[in-house]
Amino acid sequence: MATPVTQAELDRRTIRRADLVSCNQAFIDCKTPGSDRKENYALIGSGVSQNSDQVINLREPHGFNVGAAAMPNGITNNLHLHFTAEVFLNFSGDWLFRWGVDGTAGEYRSSVGDVVTVPTWIYRGFTNVGPDDGWLFTVLGMDDTGGILWGPSVLREAANYGLYLSRENELIESPDGEPTDADLIRPMPQQEIDVLRHYTPEEMRHRITTEDDLRWSDRAFICSTLPGGQAELALVIGYGMTEDRDQEPRVFNPHGFNLAWLRAHTGEGLLTHRHSAAQAMIARSGRWKITVNTGADERSVILEPRDTVSIPAGVWRRFEQLDYGAGEMVVINGGDGRVRIDWDAEVLERARDKDVAFDANGYIAPWSLVSRSSDDD
Repeated sequence: MATPVTQAELDRRTIRRADLVSCNQAFIDCKTPGSDRKENYALIGSGVSQNSDQVINLREPHGFNVGAAAMPNGITNNLHLHFTAEVFLNFSGDWLFRWGVDGTAGEYRSSVGDVVTVPTWIYRGFTNVGPDDGWLFTVLGMDDTGGILWGPSVLREAANYGLYLSRENELIESPDGEPTDADLIRPMPQQEIDVLRHYTPEEMRHRITTEDDLRWSDRAFICSTLPGGQAELALVIGYGMTEDRDQEPRVFNPHGFNLAWLRAHTGEGLLTHRHSAAQAMIARSGRWKITVNTGADERSVILEPRDTVSIPAGVWRRFEQLDYGAGEMVVINGGDGRVRIDWDAEVLERARDKDVAFDANGYIAPWSLVSRSSDDD
């Protein structure tokens, strides 16, 4: 398991909203009218930015990338295609998503609290149709996303403003016309476009999780019956950390990571535990105290809304919500499988006193039952 995390390292892995630096020239459509005022942020990993000057807050590989997009009202992120998962977390604003090579296969108008996971290998774009402070966090699958492919019309429009894209996925500015000394990305051939999967609005709706779609479990963890450990969990993508055998995610297909909402009232959260996945958390509401290590080595930070923290695999940790009322945060863990939690021995002992333990499948069960079971012959 990992060695204890120093306070300096924990601070480095804590990404404050105020620490984010936008790149306004991250993509090839940065000069196209109606798309020229986008702000792109790279929190964990470089994402799909096409600008080598993009500021990246934390470069360490996690198995996924975390970014953000902010756009004034009326500004559009043009149609493009991803090879790995792309998930949007609507933290603020009113957003219109559309998909299909020409953007007419379907539309969805997203409200605050939505999680939208767009399938790979389809064109998608989005527009801020709400207030100027619209804010989307994004999670992308894998460390290397493979970049993106822009819609044919986007590449043609960018060329009118002297912008081209190299095979190395870097922007090239050539106001005098197409550069002759660069290997450029060309529009996707029509025969390839014709075989892309078509998603209906009904199919896409199953990949969207609204606040009303969330199914919260108040027994998601072995510490759920213990003071200080009474957080609730709502699965969105993958089974993740749940220890509730009856809990299922809304979205099952592999993303390279799992994602869930965690909420807790004042003084509650998760008691001391660790696991083997890289983990990132984004605070949506409340104030969260994140403590790592145990004993004399304990170190803590406080997350305010829109702050992010990354915790290395194998490090002991616990979470506490400090604000009056309920607070929420997004929890992201690397990998497609279940995240099996290793709990502190004292937590397990206190849970057993409440008649709570694990069955052989790692799910919560009455200790009075599992302690009397015997192996099959």
